[in-house]
Amino acid sequence: MERHRLIIQEMENKEKEKQAFERLLIIMDELRAGCPWDKQQTFESLRHLTIEETYELGDAILENSPNEVKKELGDLMLHLVFYAKIGEENNQFNIADVIHGICEKLIIRHPHIYGEVKVKNANQVKDNWENIKLKEGKKSVLEGVPASLPALVKAYRIQDKASGVGFDWNKPGDVWAKVQEEIREFQEELDKGTDKAAIEAEFGDLLFALVNYSRFIDVNPESALERANKKFIGRFQFLETAIKNDGKSMKDMTLEEMDVYWDLAKKKGL
Repeated sequence: MERHRLIIQEMENKEKEKQAFERLLIIMDELRAGCPWDKQQTFESLRHLTIEETYELGDAILENSPNEVKKELGDLMLHLVFYAKIGEENNQFNIADVIHGICEKLIIRHPHIYGEVKVKNANQVKDNWENIKLKEGKKSVLEGVPASLPALVKAYRIQDKASGVGFDWNKPGDVWAKVQEEIREFQEELDKGTDKAAIEAEFGDLLFALVNYSRFIDVNPESALERANKKFIGRFQFLETAIKNDGKSMKDMTLEEMDVYWDLAKKKGL
């Protein structure tokens, strides 16, 4: 009896989800037909707004704010529907094509669910994913890394994808040894101080090695750096306010004097 009730409840929930999505599609049609701003939008005009919305979602996730995540997901979903509407008007594709396309991709790339392939863990799933992409005609596993990604994110994705086809270190210690090697090489160029391009190149190699190490200790470098940014901002803004409240000016203070306020910010958990 309980199982029957759960099935009925799940069916009702699915129907509500369908109705909500249909409502969004209808509103999109109405906005595109009647709103001057919405009428003017193109793939190109929406692009930078979509990127902005994606970063806002990322911020909400880092802030661990489910309500904000929900709002930002709604904004992103609107953009997805918007692109599909424009595609439909241009006789290129519609929302059904988009959804069926991703469904087919998921089925093909999950043979351990929809086929006879057996996997032991998530890493094998990732490896299968990359190998299937190559069988689909991709010339390189790195083709899926967008050229416009921020450099830190791109480095992580490049290394992750290369790992998917077996091009990777065996253990964290090997990667850390590479980081130390890059530190030495960077220091050597820095000590010479004569070739700025060489210094930049070695610094880039060092960053790349650190990003690689982050994968082996299960730390996302983009999230880690952004959390560090937020921590610095919080402490620095506390420092600014506290110094101002004490009737002082940062310009007239030594670094040691400002460090007193910085340490106070740390004690407050900022």
